[in-house]
Amino acid sequence: RLFEMKQSRPSLDLVTARENGLPTRWEGAEIPAPEFTGRRTLDAEAVPLEAIREYIDWTMFFSAWEMKGRYPKILSHPDIGEAAKELFDEGNALLEQMIAEKLIEPRAVYGFWAANREGDDLIVWDDAARAKEKLRFHMLRQQAVKGGDQPYWSLADFLAPAPHEDYLGAFCVTAGLGVAELVAKYEQDHDDYHAIMVKALADRCAEAYAELLHARVRREWGYGKDEDLTSEDLIRERYRGIRPAFGYPACPDHTEKATLWELLGADEIGVTLTESFAMAPAASVSGIYFSHPESRYFAVGKLDRDQVADYAKRKGMSIEEVERWLAPNLAYDPAAKEKAPAAE
Repeated sequence: RLFEMKQSRPSLDLVTARENGLPTRWEGAEIPAPEFTGRRTLDAEAVPLEAIREYIDWTMFFSAWEMKGRYPKILSHPDIGEAAKELFDEGNALLEQMIAEKLIEPRAVYGFWAANREGDDLIVWDDAARAKEKLRFHMLRQQAVKGGDQPYWSLADFLAPAPHEDYLGAFCVTAGLGVAELVAKYEQDHDDYHAIMVKALADRCAEAYAELLHARVRREWGYGKDEDLTSEDLIRERYRGIRPAFGYPACPDHTEKATLWELLGADEIGVTLTESFAMAPAASVSGIYFSHPESRYFAVGKLDRDQVADYAKRKGMSIEEVERWLAPNLAYDPAAKEKAPAAE
């Protein structure tokens, strides 16, 4: 049956949406196995800031300063090129200082685990025997009605069900250790410009570290060993696999980060979660890895009451609590009573 959404856009019921998910064929499929399972940590000696620097997307650096244009073309823009060049040079000079004096410390934790899909949940197994469940992530699925035979996406579609032996990756990287102290130093000197610059550079380095680590993960997972990608290829994500982050469109529930932290032990590298599940320090990136060749980013979009109720049950949370966390994604007003089904 169809539900009527707030935006007058119809929504498919959850059962039908699941039946029309990505039609993945697992029989006979070659599922890559990573070089190792479990978690590993990387310190600043293993992956120094100068290596991370090579993966920076400078276009986003300029965007943070509200300067529109793609790097490097922005440097020769007839109107803002001169200002962009000055900003770029000053940013790189500060980054050089941060590298030389080790003013910020990059760290990471990542790993691979035996995993399988069960419905719209991702089961992470305790070991290779896959007999004992370690934990599980809960995924959401698109419900807004689509034209034609388009699938109703869920990240769960990219993981194989048992008895196929599939794997899930997970990660957390940070370039924020030392940032607060450096920002405080500049603010004490009433140098707000450099204080803001430090934060902007740290954010770019964290995103760059996520890109660097993903390239490493693809090699260690086997399917990325023959990659020969340019910086533009990386920015355009011209590679197999995805690294969705909790709180973003494909998995908008921030509370799933608690499970991610349980799996990764990210506190060990100095990254913690606030009560609102924000990462501290802020210049940090985390998420999960999928290796499936058809895996892609998408927006779950608006969710109806049946999926919210199902999701709450799977997570062991009240419907009201789930509605609070997923408020931007609700296709209905939680304060309004659900309409009774029409008599047949």
